[in-house]
Amino acid sequence: MKTRIKEFRARYDLTQEDLAKKVGVRRETILFMEKGKYNPSLKLAYDVAKALKTTIEELFILEET
Repeated sequence: MKTRIKEFRARYDLTQEDLAKKVGVRRETILFMEKGKYNPSLKLAYDVAKALKTTIEELFILEET
């Protein structure tokens, strides 16, 4: 799964640490999501999208296999 988390973080001048604190996870979790190495739970995906003032659909791109 691809994400646009890094792009949206840049819009709001947030570091990975800032976003992690907003959604209650470790910075490494944000890093792994940005690299596509971690698929978040629906709740975490919702929380990240809300923190970045966007929708889950805008933030996460599901790749066809």
